[in-house]
Amino acid sequence: MVNILDFYEKMQDNNILFSFRGEINSDLVSSILQIMETNLDNAQEEIKTKKKVYYVLVECLQNLYHHIEEVPLEQTDHLRVRTAIFMIGKIDNAYHIMTGNYIKNENIGFLEKRLNEINSYTKEELKEKFKAVFENGEMSAKGGGGLGLIDIARKTNDKYDFAFNSIDDKYSFFGLRIKISK
Repeated sequence: MVNILDFYEKMQDNNILFSFRGEINSDLVSSILQIMETNLDNAQEEIKTKKKVYYVLVECLQNLYHHIEEVPLEQTDHLRVRTAIFMIGKIDNAYHIMTGNYIKNENIGFLEKRLNEINSYTKEELKEKFKAVFENGEMSAKGGGGLGLIDIARKTNDKYDFAFNSIDDKYSFFGLRIKISK
């Protein structure tokens, strides 16, 4: 039998405050946000830090919910429809939000280019780009203009850490880590 206490202690040692793996739906997103709001309140963080972490949580979970790929169950044994990973941890006075989801290989180029572009912007360029996208009403195929990604970068003042791990000729697994310093 699995030693649950040992597993819990490993999560504690790695400062994991919350983790989830499974299918993402709107009820789950709401529940995770409620849990994390309570956890942040109990952590006695500064209001500014709480708001920033909560905002990034909302954006990340919305991105998972709205932009996750529908992967056929028969594709491979380990893929599941709308399956994603979400974790939040606290390491050295910074929160780390980590997400992972399946992505069609054909969509990697656009997303990778977009994230690298955002990573290359200065703080002022992020502000200008946010304003331009907002005013021009630019929209992606799934309805977003990338405002959330730009705004997260503005609020965190940190670069996106991301990777694409190939699963097969059709799908990869996209991992994203966002650091939120106090």
